[in-house]
Amino acid sequence: MPDPQDELDPPFEVLEPVQRRGSIIFNSPHSGCVYPHLFLAASRLELATLRRSEDSFVDELVIGVVRRGHPLMRAHFPRCYVDVNREPYELDPRMFDGRLPPFANTRSMRVAGGLGTVARVVGDAQEIYDQRIPVDEALRRIEQLYKPYHRALRRLFTQVHRDAGAAVLIDCHSMPSATGTKDDRPRPDIVLGDRYGTSCVAVVAETTESTLRSCGYTLSRNKPYAGGFITEHYGNPAAGLHAIQLEFNRGLYMDERSYERAQGFRRLAFDIEMLADRLAEIPLEELRPYRAAAE
Repeated sequence: MPDPQDELDPPFEVLEPVQRRGSIIFNSPHSGCVYPHLFLAASRLELATLRRSEDSFVDELVIGVVRRGHPLMRAHFPRCYVDVNREPYELDPRMFDGRLPPFANTRSMRVAGGLGTVARVVGDAQEIYDQRIPVDEALRRIEQLYKPYHRALRRLFTQVHRDAGAAVLIDCHSMPSATGTKDDRPRPDIVLGDRYGTSCVAVVAETTESTLRSCGYTLSRNKPYAGGFITEHYGNPAAGLHAIQLEFNRGLYMDERSYERAQGFRRLAFDIEMLADRLAEIPLEELRPYRAAAE
């Protein structure tokens, strides 16, 4: 049986442009689709069900920004294997055989919902495992995947900030086209999350929203997604570090049943490139620390 480390080699990558333009970075932490064989063997679910938590094709949607001068970081491992948009140790003790470290966060809302750093469920609360897994397995995933991912993302963010005087992280995700509840009204095309105005200066969110609305998309801000761990912990506007989360409605660009790209894929990909251009046009003086601190 292949070793997961060999299957996930590399576990993530940073795609760099020939020449960087401005202060914009794109990140796709949930588009990974390399499912280790040992994980599949331990799961009680079929691959198609596990993929329901995956932000399928989001990295491909945004890859065009690289030729526009903006780096892109993307994970290859799947979200349900280890979720880098969580605290490092949001873990449910009911899942594991063995004792969790005392510093683990076992009481967060995300843990209660089964969606901790190592997920207990996917889709409509479907249990991934039919028995407890060793706690050492969870800690191994955190040490070998989660922590290196964040070290690389922080290094990239810091480097862009040092070179440009500011950095803007666009954290890209996707959401099902419908809620799956009885109130099954269509979701907006895109949900913009800026942690209620705390993770970036207003001009970043306003430029993002106005650009996407001008392309014909319907938008919601912070509802139902205000931004997760990455947006919250990388965004520090007073220091010239800005983060915003974008959730793309999967109905825009893919067939959610067959996991295939749909006709709207190319249009959305082009519009994301245009958004990158608009964000890069924001004067750096409006993003640098002294300006953010004065707002």
